[in-house]
Amino acid sequence: MSAPIGIFDSGYGGLTVFREIREKLPQYDYIYLGDNGRAPYGPRDFDTIYAYTLECVRHLFDMGCQLVVLACNTASAKALRTIQQQDLPHIDPKRRVLGVIRPTTEIVGQFTQTGHVGILATIGTVKSQSYVIEIAKFFPDLKVFQQACPMWVPLVENNEHESPGADYFVKKYLDALLGQSSQIDTIVLGCTHYPLLIDKIRQFLPASVQVIAQGEIVAKSLTDYLNRHPEIEMVCSKNGKTTYFTTESTQAFDEKAAIFMGEVIRSNHLAL
Repeated sequence: MSAPIGIFDSGYGGLTVFREIREKLPQYDYIYLGDNGRAPYGPRDFDTIYAYTLECVRHLFDMGCQLVVLACNTASAKALRTIQQQDLPHIDPKRRVLGVIRPTTEIVGQFTQTGHVGILATIGTVKSQSYVIEIAKFFPDLKVFQQACPMWVPLVENNEHESPGADYFVKKYLDALLGQSSQIDTIVLGCTHYPLLIDKIRQFLPASVQVIAQGEIVAKSLTDYLNRHPEIEMVCSKNGKTTYFTTESTQAFDEKAAIFMGEVIRSNHLAL
């Protein structure tokens, strides 16, 4: 029986995480589902994000996935806990859904010297306070400062992230974040789209400030998870195959996904 690992994202940013996961764990089968037709999730309310995320998780389960990774910070912030606690026990207690926020918050304290950490994220993730809450569990002494960056996702998804016009909005949000504390020495990119802006971000930051992207962290965390949970690992099929689904037009998805993955993409359409 085919039991791929499901990777869900509201848009395209999750591909930055998936790329790292597949590089670290190439032997597994994967289904990537992008709900691009209803993106962006960032500005939407809690109930809508939860409903959309659960619907997509159910589709991945229907395709045979026993394990689903929400490669989306907004979905991880606003839907993951409810799905884990309320829905999985009724759908199938043996299946698992993981997110991207916890792996990052578990280790962020290892990077900072000043104890002042910045979070750059969507409006939805910032409002959820998920990073503040999760970091406090592991590193209660850290001071966390957040900044929403509503223009960054559109820049990336319109392939304008390397244009000179992007400079204004990159600098604007970085200045707003650093204006909250001059002691910030570590910044977490709390949206999976943002790694495509990382070169521009670094241009407008002091050399003393380090930037953390999530892909490598989540890939390592998933590796550890599979090692610790052989009952899940054993049922995951291993043919090195990847299948892509999108709720948008496949042509639009294939063109944009190729930017993230650095390879030709052939996706399938999923009607919701």
